[in-house]
Amino acid sequence: MNIAIDGPAGAGKSTIAKRVSKKLGYVYVDTGAMYRTMALYFLRNKIDGSDEAAVSASLDDVSVEIKYVDGEQKVLLNKEDVTGLIRTEEVGNMASATSKYSAVREKLLELQRDLARKMDVVMDGRDIGTTILPDAEVKIYLTASVDARGQRRYDELKARGVECDLEQIKKDIEDRDYRDMHREVSPLKQAADAYYLDSSDMDIDEVTEAIIQRIKER
Repeated sequence: MNIAIDGPAGAGKSTIAKRVSKKLGYVYVDTGAMYRTMALYFLRNKIDGSDEAAVSASLDDVSVEIKYVDGEQKVLLNKEDVTGLIRTEEVGNMASATSKYSAVREKLLELQRDLARKMDVVMDGRDIGTTILPDAEVKIYLTASVDARGQRRYDELKARGVECDLEQIKKDIEDRDYRDMHREVSPLKQAADAYYLDSSDMDIDEVTEAIIQRIKER
Protein backbone atom coordinates (compact mmCIF):
# COMPACT_ATOMS: atom_id res chain seq x y z
CA MET A 1 0.00 0.00 0.00
CA ASN A 2 1.47 3.32 -1.09
CA ILE A 3 0.18 6.70 0.07
CA ALA A 4 1.56 9.82 -1.65
CA ILE A 5 1.36 13.24 0.00
CA ASP A 6 2.50 16.17 -2.13
CA GLY A 7 2.39 19.89 -1.58
CA PRO A 8 4.39 23.11 -1.25
CA ALA A 9 7.00 24.00 1.37
CA GLY A 10 5.65 24.50 4.87
CA ALA A 11 2.30 22.79 4.28
CA GLY A 12 2.97 20.34 7.11
CA LYS A 13 3.48 17.31 4.87
CA SER A 14 6.18 15.71 7.02
CA THR A 15 4.33 16.20 10.31
CA ILE A 16 1.09 14.85 8.89
CA ALA A 17 2.74 11.97 7.02
CA LYS A 18 4.47 10.85 10.22
CA ARG A 19 1.19 10.87 12.13
CA VAL A 20 -0.71 9.03 9.40
CA SER A 21 1.99 6.38 9.05
CA LYS A 22 2.08 5.82 12.79
CA LYS A 23 -1.68 5.39 13.00
CA LEU A 24 -1.67 2.93 10.11
CA GLY A 25 1.51 1.10 11.08
CA TYR A 26 3.15 2.04 7.78
CA VAL A 27 6.71 3.21 7.13
CA TYR A 28 7.16 6.96 6.70
CA VAL A 29 9.48 8.05 3.88
CA ASP A 30 10.53 11.71 3.97
CA THR A 31 11.86 12.35 0.46
CA GLY A 32 12.58 15.98 1.30
CA ALA A 33 15.13 14.80 3.85
CA MET A 34 16.99 13.02 1.06
CA TYR A 35 17.25 16.20 -1.02
CA ARG A 36 18.24 18.17 2.07
CA THR A 37 20.97 15.63 2.77
CA MET A 38 22.41 16.19 -0.67
CA ALA A 39 22.05 19.94 -0.19
CA LEU A 40 24.08 19.70 3.01
CA TYR A 41 26.87 18.06 1.03
CA PHE A 42 26.82 20.86 -1.55
CA LEU A 43 26.98 23.50 1.19
CA ARG A 44 29.79 21.78 3.06
CA ASN A 45 31.80 21.48 -0.13
CA LYS A 46 31.03 25.02 -1.33
CA ILE A 47 29.38 23.84 -4.53
CA ASP A 48 27.37 26.56 -6.24
CA GLY A 49 23.73 25.45 -6.25
CA SER A 50 23.05 27.50 -9.39
CA ASP A 51 25.75 25.65 -11.32
CA GLU A 52 24.04 22.49 -12.62
CA ALA A 53 27.23 21.12 -14.15
CA ALA A 54 29.16 21.46 -10.87
CA VAL A 55 26.31 19.90 -8.88
CA SER A 56 25.97 16.99 -11.32
CA ALA A 57 29.73 16.40 -11.38
CA SER A 58 29.82 16.03 -7.59
CA LEU A 59 27.12 13.37 -7.34
CA ASP A 60 29.45 10.39 -7.59
CA ASP A 61 30.97 11.52 -4.29
CA VAL A 62 27.59 11.65 -2.51
CA SER A 63 26.02 8.64 -0.83
CA VAL A 64 22.54 8.99 0.68
CA GLU A 65 21.10 6.13 2.69
CA ILE A 66 17.92 5.62 4.68
CA LYS A 67 17.68 3.56 7.84
CA TYR A 68 14.95 3.14 10.42
CA VAL A 69 15.60 3.20 14.16
CA ASP A 70 12.59 2.45 16.39
CA GLY A 71 10.36 3.33 13.45
CA GLU A 72 12.01 6.72 12.89
CA GLN A 73 13.68 7.56 9.59
CA LYS A 74 17.36 8.47 9.73
CA VAL A 75 19.29 9.85 6.77
CA LEU A 76 22.97 9.16 6.27
CA LEU A 77 25.34 11.28 4.21
CA ASN A 78 28.39 9.25 3.29
CA LYS A 79 27.69 7.01 6.33
CA GLU A 80 27.26 9.99 8.73
CA ASP A 81 23.87 10.41 10.42
CA VAL A 82 22.88 13.98 9.49
CA THR A 83 19.21 13.76 10.46
CA GLY A 84 19.57 16.57 12.98
CA LEU A 85 21.56 18.86 10.68
CA ILE A 86 19.31 19.27 7.65
CA ARG A 87 16.40 21.39 8.93
CA THR A 88 17.97 24.85 8.60
CA GLU A 89 16.66 27.48 6.20
CA GLU A 90 20.03 27.47 4.41
CA VAL A 91 19.83 23.75 3.72
CA GLY A 92 16.18 24.03 2.68
CA ASN A 93 16.91 26.77 0.18
CA MET A 94 19.84 24.82 -1.27
CA ALA A 95 17.62 21.73 -1.57
CA SER A 96 15.00 23.76 -3.41
CA ALA A 97 17.63 25.18 -5.77
CA THR A 98 19.26 21.82 -6.60
CA SER A 99 16.35 19.38 -6.54
CA LYS A 100 15.25 20.68 -9.96
CA TYR A 101 18.26 19.08 -11.65
CA SER A 102 17.52 15.77 -13.39
CA ALA A 103 20.78 14.16 -12.24
CA VAL A 104 19.94 14.88 -8.59
CA ARG A 105 16.42 13.51 -8.90
CA GLU A 106 17.51 10.40 -10.80
CA LYS A 107 20.06 9.56 -8.11
CA LEU A 108 17.29 9.38 -5.49
CA LEU A 109 14.42 8.08 -7.63
CA GLU A 110 15.29 4.39 -7.47
CA LEU A 111 15.98 4.52 -3.72
CA GLN A 112 12.52 5.98 -3.16
CA ARG A 113 10.75 3.48 -5.42
CA ASP A 114 12.62 0.56 -3.91
CA LEU A 115 11.35 1.48 -0.43
CA ALA A 116 7.78 1.65 -1.77
CA ARG A 117 8.08 -1.76 -3.45
CA LYS A 118 9.22 -3.45 -0.27
CA MET A 119 6.94 -1.87 2.35
CA ASP A 120 3.61 -0.18 3.03
CA VAL A 121 4.67 3.47 2.91
CA VAL A 122 3.46 7.00 3.41
CA MET A 123 5.76 9.12 1.25
CA ASP A 124 5.73 12.90 1.09
CA GLY A 125 7.41 15.36 -1.25
CA ARG A 126 6.75 17.50 -4.31
CA ASP A 127 6.28 14.90 -7.07
CA ILE A 128 5.38 11.65 -5.33
CA GLY A 129 1.95 11.20 -6.89
CA THR A 130 2.97 12.52 -10.30
CA THR A 131 6.42 10.98 -10.80
CA ILE A 132 7.81 8.81 -7.99
CA LEU A 133 4.71 6.70 -7.25
CA PRO A 134 2.22 7.41 -10.05
CA ASP A 135 0.31 4.21 -9.16
CA ALA A 136 -0.06 5.01 -5.44
CA GLU A 137 -3.40 3.83 -4.11
CA VAL A 138 -4.05 7.15 -2.33
CA LYS A 139 -2.76 10.58 -3.35
CA ILE A 140 -3.13 13.74 -1.29
CA TYR A 141 -2.25 17.29 -2.34
CA LEU A 142 -1.77 19.12 0.96
CA THR A 143 -1.46 22.88 0.88
CA ALA A 144 -2.10 26.06 2.88
CA SER A 145 -1.89 29.81 2.29
CA VAL A 146 1.51 31.52 2.33
CA ASP A 147 0.41 33.45 5.44
CA ALA A 148 -0.51 30.25 7.28
CA ARG A 149 2.66 28.44 6.24
CA GLY A 150 4.83 31.42 7.11
CA GLN A 151 3.30 31.78 10.56
CA ARG A 152 3.74 28.09 11.31
CA ARG A 153 7.41 28.20 10.31
CA TYR A 154 7.94 31.39 12.32
CA ASP A 155 6.35 29.84 15.42
CA GLU A 156 8.42 26.68 14.99
CA LEU A 157 11.70 28.59 14.74
CA LYS A 158 10.88 30.89 17.66
CA ALA A 159 10.02 27.87 19.81
CA ARG A 160 13.51 26.56 19.08
CA GLY A 161 15.04 29.90 20.07
CA VAL A 162 15.98 30.86 16.51
CA GLU A 163 15.81 34.56 15.65
CA CYS A 164 13.80 35.06 12.47
CA ASP A 165 11.71 37.53 10.50
CA LEU A 166 8.15 36.61 9.55
CA GLU A 167 8.08 38.62 6.32
CA GLN A 168 11.38 37.14 5.16
CA ILE A 169 10.10 33.64 5.90
CA LYS A 170 6.99 34.29 3.80
CA LYS A 171 9.10 35.67 0.96
CA ASP A 172 11.32 32.56 1.10
CA ILE A 173 8.21 30.37 0.92
CA GLU A 174 6.88 32.26 -2.10
CA ASP A 175 10.26 31.98 -3.83
CA ARG A 176 10.45 28.24 -3.14
CA ASP A 177 6.89 27.76 -4.39
CA TYR A 178 7.78 29.46 -7.65
CA ARG A 179 10.95 27.40 -8.12
CA ASP A 180 9.19 24.14 -7.27
CA MET A 181 6.24 24.82 -9.58
CA HIS A 182 8.28 26.07 -12.54
CA ARG A 183 11.24 23.67 -12.63
CA GLU A 184 11.59 21.67 -15.84
CA VAL A 185 11.98 18.29 -14.13
CA SER A 186 9.00 16.98 -12.12
CA PRO A 187 7.47 20.34 -11.14
CA LEU A 188 5.19 20.56 -8.13
CA LYS A 189 1.59 20.11 -9.21
CA GLN A 190 -1.52 18.29 -8.08
CA ALA A 191 -1.88 14.83 -9.61
CA ALA A 192 -5.12 14.48 -11.56
CA ASP A 193 -6.36 11.81 -9.15
CA ALA A 194 -5.15 13.47 -5.93
CA TYR A 195 -7.41 14.69 -3.13
CA TYR A 196 -6.94 18.46 -2.60
CA LEU A 197 -6.70 19.44 1.05
CA ASP A 198 -6.22 23.06 2.20
CA SER A 199 -5.07 23.04 5.83
CA SER A 200 -4.94 26.82 6.34
CA ASP A 201 -7.73 26.74 8.92
CA MET A 202 -7.24 23.20 10.22
CA ASP A 203 -5.19 21.87 13.11
CA ILE A 204 -2.94 18.82 12.95
CA ASP A 205 -5.58 16.43 14.29
CA GLU A 206 -8.17 17.60 11.76
CA VAL A 207 -5.79 17.21 8.83
CA THR A 208 -4.66 13.77 10.00
CA GLU A 209 -8.25 12.58 10.41
CA ALA A 210 -9.25 13.92 6.99
CA ILE A 211 -6.46 11.95 5.32
CA ILE A 212 -7.15 8.78 7.33
CA GLN A 213 -10.81 9.04 6.31
CA ARG A 214 -9.79 9.43 2.67
CA ILE A 215 -7.62 6.30 2.91
CA LYS A 216 -10.50 4.33 4.44
CA GLU A 217 -12.81 5.47 1.63
CA ARG A 218 -10.33 4.24 -0.98
